[in-house]
Amino acid sequence: MTTFYFIRHGQMDSSMAGKKFYKGFAYNMMTLSEKGIEQIHETAKDSRLQKAELIITSPFGRALHSAAILSKCLNLEMQVETDLHEWLADGVSYEFLPDEMAEESYRSLAENQGRHLKGVQCLWESAEQMKKRVMDVLDRYKDYNTVIVMCHGTLMQYVLGIEHPEHGQVEELVY
Repeated sequence: MTTFYFIRHGQMDSSMAGKKFYKGFAYNMMTLSEKGIEQIHETAKDSRLQKAELIITSPFGRALHSAAILSKCLNLEMQVETDLHEWLADGVSYEFLPDEMAEESYRSLAENQGRHLKGVQCLWESAEQMKKRVMDVLDRYKDYNTVIVMCHGTLMQYVLGIEHPEHGQVEELVY
């Protein structure tokens, strides 16, 4: 039995969004704001995390930055897992959609509680698809006792079946 502590990354610094190379998919490279850094330092004080043996993290900048802070605070190794990425507005061709299309996909995800409607072709990644890719990652760490999973709010919401979490929020999954 393994205990996974899912943590939503800290608040992202989006001040450079759409500028320099932070356009399109590169948006996901952005790291934490000062507030986000403080949030993760506060999260590091959570006594449950003291038992962790490893941190696995999404490859996105805000999650990597959060995991790096926890790694230093808790003196833990971290491993990047590409399938811990955020929900995909286009889970079919993996294209980075224009904002308007991505927002429409997210509205559809929320309105349908993460489920694709029968008979309707949906581009967006369903809750079931997210859960499968995340569980495939967790399977590789089931020999550990306690693992931290640094990831994203929408992923936590639909994989864990919780309300959308706050930045730095910790949620437990016993596997």
